[in-house]
Amino acid sequence: MITLLSKIFIKDRKNYQDTKVRYAYGLLCGIVGIVLNVMLFAIKMVAGILGNSIAITADAFNNLSDAGSSVVTLLGFRLATIEPDPEHPFGHGRIEYISGLIVSGIIILMGFELLKDSVDKIIHPQATAFSGLVLFILIISILVKLYMAFYNRRLAEKIDSAAMRATGMDSLSDVAATGIVLLSMIISHFCGVQIDGICGVIVAVIILIAGFSAGKETVSPLLGQPPEPEFVDEIEKIVMAQEGIVGVHDLVVHNYGPGRVMISLHAEVPANMDIMYSHDVIDLTEHKLKQELKCDAVIHMDPVETDNQQVSDLKKKVQQVISEWNEKATIHDFRVVFGNTHSNLIFDVVVPYSVKRSESEITGEIQKCIWEEIGKEYMAVINIDHSYV
Repeated sequence: MITLLSKIFIKDRKNYQDTKVRYAYGLLCGIVGIVLNVMLFAIKMVAGILGNSIAITADAFNNLSDAGSSVVTLLGFRLATIEPDPEHPFGHGRIEYISGLIVSGIIILMGFELLKDSVDKIIHPQATAFSGLVLFILIISILVKLYMAFYNRRLAEKIDSAAMRATGMDSLSDVAATGIVLLSMIISHFCGVQIDGICGVIVAVIILIAGFSAGKETVSPLLGQPPEPEFVDEIEKIVMAQEGIVGVHDLVVHNYGPGRVMISLHAEVPANMDIMYSHDVIDLTEHKLKQELKCDAVIHMDPVETDNQQVSDLKKKVQQVISEWNEKATIHDFRVVFGNTHSNLIFDVVVPYSVKRSESEITGEIQKCIWEEIGKEYMAVINIDHSYV
């Protein structure tokens, strides 16, 4: 159904990174979600009343909250398309993450309400009624929710939407919840054991887990999570393919919402290359990144010696020392200031976050290793870095 409707209402359907196309998909999925959830609420309320089941009734209100979540998601997509302004020069794309966080909050709230009602039903059990109509309604509900989970998760991957992923996660939790309700009704009917309240508690726990999982997925990009490794590889591949660039480091990806990404990095160029030519290479690389990855790039140019064999040999030795000190640590911006009594080895070390020692302790350890492995005449001038990717 979604595929058919998208063919009718969405132009340029394959351009998933375009904000207008993303909004069109968000609008379409939001409207379909509202209609389906209101329909499920209505038929489950009927089933809950007919079956005298707190679990079914609570599941019905869960669907009503899902309709509200779809409204929030739809509103988030709409606000995320607002163009940048003086107060928000990077646009409003992160509103989509906030809408996803609100959706997860609604899910958690409904989970706690269901938990409270289910505990009350355990304390004061009541018999549930069994009928073919109720059974049919619950099975239809499971099938509809499976379909909603499928299309939300599929489109979430295509348009990279945390809000839509949260909605898809919620739909999957609803499938499990309704399945447990169905199972409790069958057991109660054939075995005479009233487990409606217990199953309600299980459903509530499933809903709460889904809510917290969805919340985590939307909070991470708001706090500043690292970019996907595939995206980092694409950036490095494009940069290193440019003539004259011999290294990349200090890559930082700033995510201001889907389709609004800025990156900064340091590109190493031979120190003996003409500066005007190097500048032109850097400019062309920035344009290439914007053209291919749809992101604004700021590149700092780092000149490095590439034709000094003594410097190259020392760099290899230092790299070996750093690797033995910590196999995940790397160096960059390596240069040497030679002197009569001693020589300074100047470089940056990218230290893994797993290393919990202070910068002075780290530099002291590395200096000791250099003295032992390379020679007492070499002094290390070290700047400590951490990776942002």
